[in-house]
Amino acid sequence: MQEKIRHAQTSSHIGTTFPLGASKINGRWNFSVYSQKPIQSLAIAPFNDRESITLYPLGPEHRSGSISHIAIDYDEPTLYYAYVHDDAFFIDPYARLLDTGNSFGNNLWGKKMLYALAFEYKQNEADTHPFHAQQIHAQQNLVIYEMHVRGFTQDPSSRVKYPGTFLGAIEKIPYLKDLGVNCVELMPIQEFDETEYVRVNPVTAEKLYNYWGYSTLNFFAPMQRYASSCDPFSAIRDLKTMIQAFHDAGIEVILDIVFNHTGEGNEDGRRLSWKGLAESDYYLLGPDGRHMNFSGCGNTMHCNHPVTQDLIIDALRYWVDAFHVDGFRFDLASIFARGLRGRPLTESPLLERISDDPILRHVRLIAEPWDAAGLHQVGSFFQKTMQSEGQWKEWNDSYRNTVRCFLKGDRGTAGSFAAKISGSEDVYGHISSPLNSINFITCHDGFTLRDLVSYNYKHNEENGEDNRDGVNNNDSWNSGCEGTTEESAIRTLRLRRIKNFIVASMISQGTPMTLMGDEYGHTKRGNNNTWCHDSKINWFQWDELDKSIIFEFYKKMIAFRKQHSLLRRSCFLEARDVSWHGVAPLAPDWSDTSHLVAFTLHDHEAHNDLYIAFYTGPEPIVITLPQPPVERRWAWGVCTDAKARHPYLGLVKRASITMAAHSAIILTTAATTATAATAATAATAATAANASG
Repeated sequence: MQEKIRHAQTSSHIGTTFPLGASKINGRWNFSVYSQKPIQSLAIAPFNDRESITLYPLGPEHRSGSISHIAIDYDEPTLYYAYVHDDAFFIDPYARLLDTGNSFGNNLWGKKMLYALAFEYKQNEADTHPFHAQQIHAQQNLVIYEMHVRGFTQDPSSRVKYPGTFLGAIEKIPYLKDLGVNCVELMPIQEFDETEYVRVNPVTAEKLYNYWGYSTLNFFAPMQRYASSCDPFSAIRDLKTMIQAFHDAGIEVILDIVFNHTGEGNEDGRRLSWKGLAESDYYLLGPDGRHMNFSGCGNTMHCNHPVTQDLIIDALRYWVDAFHVDGFRFDLASIFARGLRGRPLTESPLLERISDDPILRHVRLIAEPWDAAGLHQVGSFFQKTMQSEGQWKEWNDSYRNTVRCFLKGDRGTAGSFAAKISGSEDVYGHISSPLNSINFITCHDGFTLRDLVSYNYKHNEENGEDNRDGVNNNDSWNSGCEGTTEESAIRTLRLRRIKNFIVASMISQGTPMTLMGDEYGHTKRGNNNTWCHDSKINWFQWDELDKSIIFEFYKKMIAFRKQHSLLRRSCFLEARDVSWHGVAPLAPDWSDTSHLVAFTLHDHEAHNDLYIAFYTGPEPIVITLPQPPVERRWAWGVCTDAKARHPYLGLVKRASITMAAHSAIILTTAATTATAATAATAATAATAANASG
């Protein structure tokens, strides 16, 4: 390739400092980049011949402060470019597109010289900005679905035209509508190198990958391997098309975005972009010059450095402005609250800027409010703004842990379980709303819902790290046998327990989040850290839907939540809104030995109360029901016991009922015969009056 490098024969122009990146200004291509040392030259290659490189030198006149800039006359609307610094080529941190190929596992990272693409940006006018779109849902009505774009349709059972891509996901929108979710949270879709993990599966000998993508190498460029063709622009077109299709279907799109670290690794890692240009500004370095590792991934971004702040703000605005995403979930967001040398800050300049930004303050902002070095901020993440507006929502791991523990039968958890399903007022009471809690029981990290009831221990041997990776405490219980079994009693218990988790998720105050695949009972065979598997262990198995009892139950529970506003409050429950019970009405048991949490949610207007009970004891229990509202009777809404009556059928005929071990029930109210007859008479009279009028 060296013999194809030539030096420019035509003169260049000084160019302008802003905007950073590549842009067309007054008919010329302008390039501007922040760097601690002056850039030596700009490398340009034509779009039809990426290996014919022309170098444009940058002299002192091309340097303004810490920004190098140059403008060139170039007639083509698209070109490849890179910056040359210390005789190495570096990617522009502001590049909107990278030419890395669309073949998963066979990309160009590390194989050829990497380029950014300069092109004339065109806005998508067909879609609407999120804060103007009519389809945006109120927070209390949101049901989030965590999705991996490739894994959603990569399996042959998906039967889509473009498996594993943005366009493939479009074909499954009717399925998501049928399930009932109205927001997808996409695991990372910015450019990353899936081939950076070099180990093989010790069991199957298959190559392992960085499949999840939490190792970003550019914050602006969409992932080329999720595109439908090798045309580099396919990634942009397909992603915009997908987001617009989701919006047309009334489904919001949130991006899971990783600003806490990058894929460049520590001081021994690759120097592809930020490291080569301004390492000590973009990253947190210790006194010895080595990378500080608060992310657990080798490096930590210096998020509160002014230059890095600008980069993050500009990237977020770009995703909103160019692609019309509805919000962001920030991975390991507590790193945003670390300053120089990683010390925790009482006030984060970056979080202030995001929260006050005229564009970003209108979209959904969700924090994973902890990092890998012990900074845990659930309930206190950017507290100043949360107290005034409740602007930042949080992944609530306190909810996850408590719900798991109570529903597997742990002692001493009844009271805390009641608090969590009531909206975690113990955590968010200072905000006066349960809606700041993103309630999740499972996510991409950890066990799936099925594995949560099937394994006591992690089984990560296939990750190639001798089962050392992944968390050891999963608050799981295998229901009597580790892993797969044909024993009917255990299988029945597991099914009942899965349903209990689904019920808990959908009746809890706050915002529920569902993990892709949980709705049919996806298993990862006890692996709680499947970040490196591009295989069926992560891919959605579409053929399982028809065989799954869980899917229909999950769908009905989402619908049940939508039907009952009592489950979707924007304020915490007051004393008049809820009555707590035990085996007898109004006699709750909050002792360490209690396995029963039961309560009535009161509808003060229509009197459509709900009675909900969770029982996690090992033997059946008889409970006495409270009195229903006047002129109402209790009716079966949901029962997770497989031997009980089918959900949504029939009146409750006795004052006492028996709950099976590890089961949950929901009772709704139905009008008495007399009330129903009176209502029917009134309706007939009203119809007659309207007809005569």
